[in-house]
Amino acid sequence: MQLYSIASGSSGNCIYVSDGTSGILVDVGISMKRVREGLEKLECSLQDIDAIFITHEHSDHISGLGPILRKVPIPVYATADTIAAIWEKSNMKNISPDLFHSIRREEDIELGNMGIHSIPISHDAADPVCYTVEHEGKRIGIATDMGMYDDKIINNLGNCDAVLIEANHDINMLQVGPYPYALKMRILGDKGHLSNDTSARLIREILHTDLQYILLGHLSKENNFPDLAYQTVLYELEKCETWNQNQTEMLVAKRYEPTELLTIK
Repeated sequence: MQLYSIASGSSGNCIYVSDGTSGILVDVGISMKRVREGLEKLECSLQDIDAIFITHEHSDHISGLGPILRKVPIPVYATADTIAAIWEKSNMKNISPDLFHSIRREEDIELGNMGIHSIPISHDAADPVCYTVEHEGKRIGIATDMGMYDDKIINNLGNCDAVLIEANHDINMLQVGPYPYALKMRILGDKGHLSNDTSARLIREILHTDLQYILLGHLSKENNFPDLAYQTVLYELEKCETWNQNQTEMLVAKRYEPTELLTIK
């Protein structure tokens, strides 16, 4: 299996997952041009994408959806409330509603030889979820945009071979930064975003010896730095007996360009 972050951050998110035969996108919160350019680096195109899975309706996760669907009629999967919010808030002109397929929380979707599982998350959106993608016993987890985590998150991510986990902000940077007080409280709340410290605690909970890759994602442009997120998580992991940098590689997903292709062995 392959995990490929085309873009990840508060400015826009788009993740590609493939089993070598089928390929999906998780969110398209960047321009169609950038999605195409990212796929071209893999000698892939939008015509090769079998489905788009949407986590929730915020613009940094769906801004490219309308333009893409008007060009290439790719099936879209999301919860019913998320689909309704997309149609309410976004420009879906000249797009067939038949492209949208509603899923239920914790439902398994079979797509080719891949199984995609949705997990409810806590975020200020209509009905947000995160996803795991499985193929022949290998599993990739993609979990961002959640103000807190629970046992369901831990259980679903705990047997993944690679994970993309949110490390959105440094708490101190957010508290002293320029954001309005109400926005700071939203981000810090249970329906906001995971801080570097909370992300580190979650990763400690799901860490196991067969975890090949940890990709830190959805970093805030204003309230975080890639090295700060990396070092904060690393500090916590170094306290964990199961942490082995020779077995598990940790990276930070890039904001404006693709991160290197990660291949699950």
